[in-house]
Amino acid sequence: MTVMMRGLSTAVPTTELVQSDVEEVFASQPGLTRLAQRIVSTSFGVSGIERRYTVIDELTLEGPAAEEPEFFDRTSGRLLDPGTRLRNDRYETHASRLYVEAGRAALDAVDGITAADVTHVITVSCTGFYAPGPDFVLARDLGLRAGVQRYHLGFMGCYASVPALRLARQLCEADAEAVVLVVSVELCTLHLRTSNDPDTIVATSLFGDGAGAALVSARPLDEGERAFQLDAFATRTTPQGEGAMAWRIGDHGFEMVLSNAVPSLIGEHVTGAIAPLLESEPALGAALDEERAGEAIEHWAIHPGGRSILDKVESTLRLTEAQLVPARETLRDYGNMSSATVLFVLERILRDPAAVDGDRVVAMAFGPGLTVESALLTVRG
Repeated sequence: MTVMMRGLSTAVPTTELVQSDVEEVFASQPGLTRLAQRIVSTSFGVSGIERRYTVIDELTLEGPAAEEPEFFDRTSGRLLDPGTRLRNDRYETHASRLYVEAGRAALDAVDGITAADVTHVITVSCTGFYAPGPDFVLARDLGLRAGVQRYHLGFMGCYASVPALRLARQLCEADAEAVVLVVSVELCTLHLRTSNDPDTIVATSLFGDGAGAALVSARPLDEGERAFQLDAFATRTTPQGEGAMAWRIGDHGFEMVLSNAVPSLIGEHVTGAIAPLLESEPALGAALDEERAGEAIEHWAIHPGGRSILDKVESTLRLTEAQLVPARETLRDYGNMSSATVLFVLERILRDPAAVDGDRVVAMAFGPGLTVESALLTVRG
């Protein structure tokens, strides 16, 4: 059975953060040590990011300042430190809107599928919680059928959209009439904070907010439609690195651990991590063994967890600079949006006229564990 990923759509909040402006704000916070100020300058300067987006309107340096600021007091220039409850309350408000916006965009992008056709909903996020959750909100606000089956993949980290797509494919393989709506929303900026801790500073320089959505179905494509055929998936956990990337709930938001050892760990294990994926097709497995994976597979949707991660994957797998352009441009324009990010990279590939019917794609994302989730796809249409 051929299962397709269709209607791939993305959305971001309206407030844009210019990276140089954000750096200036974080570098000027009281209590920063000289070492921390240097780390802020270095982390922001080499991030490869020019802009990000946030649901926190008061973080903008334009327009009137908030009368009762919760996250940033523009008058004093100080970043505030709200508790986890306030941050999560804001998550519920803003995430609900983005889930519906991205989900509706995916439905609107496919002529042959309507809201009434959706049989399953899979929502993804690691940056907030509420119940009834986003799966319920999507079913209610998009007018999905009363018996739609709903699943939520929560707190898995940056790789979670890949297992969401794998689950969607499995549902379609079990029921040829299934139509699965997959939506990821991550509001990472709700958890930004000033700190002298190097890991926290690095996270502050990288993360932004965004949403991605797609429909997964075995139904035939519409005439002229572009989509990804979902061919295979693989999961691997590296033997080291369990403490190198973590995501914990603190009293003042969620706390990211992002060690500077992560790029090296990924570089050491990425070839072995995708070997089971490519071995499903002997020609591709042989190309990986001969260090020709970049020649055998035209497009690479690498999760841009950071510039150094992309550099390491590019050099280890011997990919060309052109093959990393979709990932680097996504990082430049949006930052790291956790699980939603790989959907933005895939969208760039699908919209590129150079990606033609039959081209192969590897999608890859990294998260706590250290876990590598990957998918093999084919461009269709």
